[in-house]
Amino acid sequence: DLSQVRLSGALTPMFSLSPLELEAIQLSLKVSLWAVAISLPFGIAVAWVLARCEFPGKSLFDALIHVPLVVPPVVIGYLLLVLLGRKGAIGGWLYDSFGITVAFSWQGAAVAAAVMAFPLMVRAIRLSIEAIDTRLEQAARTLGAGPIDVFFSITLPLTGSGIVVGVILAFARALGEFGATITFVSAIPGETTTLPVALYGLAQVPGQEGSAIRLVILSIVIAFAAMFVSEVIARRVRRRISGT
Repeated sequence: DLSQVRLSGALTPMFSLSPLELEAIQLSLKVSLWAVAISLPFGIAVAWVLARCEFPGKSLFDALIHVPLVVPPVVIGYLLLVLLGRKGAIGGWLYDSFGITVAFSWQGAAVAAAVMAFPLMVRAIRLSIEAIDTRLEQAARTLGAGPIDVFFSITLPLTGSGIVVGVILAFARALGEFGATITFVSAIPGETTTLPVALYGLAQVPGQEGSAIRLVILSIVIAFAAMFVSEVIARRVRRRISGT
């Protein structure tokens, strides 16, 4: 059928990815996965502190954790550049002592994405910890379990669904991070050109609408898949915990 042949020919270039687009997808996935891996241990620890501990300045600490949600991402990117750049307080020490450069590298992109996604992860895990009946933890303590044993045997398993949701939310947020990334690590081809950065670059070039649309569609598909998977896994974890 001639119409089917024409339709197939029109769709082929539409969904045929260029090396630049494939590179942007692979880099975005790598940066997002590393961002989640970097932030997860700290996210669990901070969530537990906010959910279970009372101390002077807790409200200030809570506000500080959530700052990336309320300030422009460019501000976070600039602060990271000031701290972790080669002449920064931390970045200068890393470069002089170990020869490590964080700014303008894919590792820096992972750090920026982790910082921006961190509040979402903490909030999801914190709500899950707060939903746990503290009497279960107290019962374990009366039976002789120490604080660490209670955390790993009671608190952490019961927080499973919240951890899964936090991880997926952080992954999706890291995948779409643009402002902090381009400010902290710029747009270096093959090094820091993630999906949003690549999309921004294509939008500035006339005649690249097809490539830009493909990246938009791919971004939506990946984000939707991440949210769908998180819901499925969270339900399974809740069923396992409840025994149903």
